[in-house]
Order: sequence, then structure tokens, then C-alpha cells
Amino acid sequence: MRGIAARARCGFATYFVAERGLDHWITEYWDTALARWVRIDSEILGTGHVDRPEDLAPGEFVTGGEAWVQYRSGLIDPDVFGVTGTGHAWGRAEISGNAVRDPAVLCKLGTLPWDGGGRMTAAYEDKTGPGYDRLIDTVAAVCARDDPLSLTRLFAYEDLAVPQRIVG
Repeated sequence: MRGIAARARCGFATYFVAERGLDHWITEYWDTALARWVRIDSEILGTGHVDRPEDLAPGEFVTGGEAWVQYRSGLIDPDVFGVTGTGHAWGRAEISGNAVRDPAVLCKLGTLPWDGGGRMTAAYEDKTGPGYDRLIDTVAAVCARDDPLSLTRLFAYEDLAVPQRIVG
């Protein structure tokens, strides 16, 4: 161990396919000299997908919460965000799903890209409403603040619960 704080992030890469945000996870590490989290995609090191995969530029990777805020602000078309090779995992439901997975991984709750909990399934079935959208607004805001205690408190909401046992 080198004593460097690092964490996973769940969201969308915009560098695999033009005009698309594809479901993807990256790593962030804390750079004390820069006093910020640095986003790195080790999967694309040396591939030429981006100029600096060891320090992704803003917009090259967006977290689920960042994508949600952009969607709610009318800045992005949600239908271009999703999971390659699927017909169902696109749009606002996929964005909200990654918005919920991101704080779970930040809190080290052990989720995987295909895991679901809380009301994620209902979101994919378009069975949530404005109340759930407002909850995802809260999730996105809490992730943007990067406050560990507030992140942990999110999981008191039943609609965001990570199941004790996940069956794949």
C-alpha cells in the first residue's frame, strides 16, 4: 500500500462512441499536490481514446449524478446514455441507476455494474414518478458535495437501499 486515497466512480464514458455516454466505471485518486480527486481510466491507458487517460478532462467521464443533473437541466439527451449491447438499459432510467450506484460505491457498499436495489427496477419499468426524480436530485447534489457523512445518510432512504444479498 502506498497510502493514496482511491475510489471507484460509476457513470458514463463519452470517449468510446461519438455522441454517446456509455455505462462505465473509472477510478479516482486523491492528488495532494493538486488538492483534488483525479479521474483515471486505466482501461484505456495507451489506447489514444483521450489525450490524458491518467487525468480525464471534464466531460470525458461523467458520474451518474453529473449526468442526472445535466439531464434534468435539459443539457443532454438521456436516450444517448446507456449500456452497449442492451435495448432496455438506456435513457433516464440508466442515468438514475448510475446516480444511485455511484454513492453506493463511494460508500464501499460492494455493488457491481449490473446490481440493482431500492427502486431501480421500478425506474427501468417506468414505474417511478416525480418524487423519485426529486430523490435522485438529492443523490446527485450529495455526490457533488463529496461529504462522506451525507453520502452514508442517503442509504437510510428505502428507495435507495442496497440489498443485503444480491443474486445475479
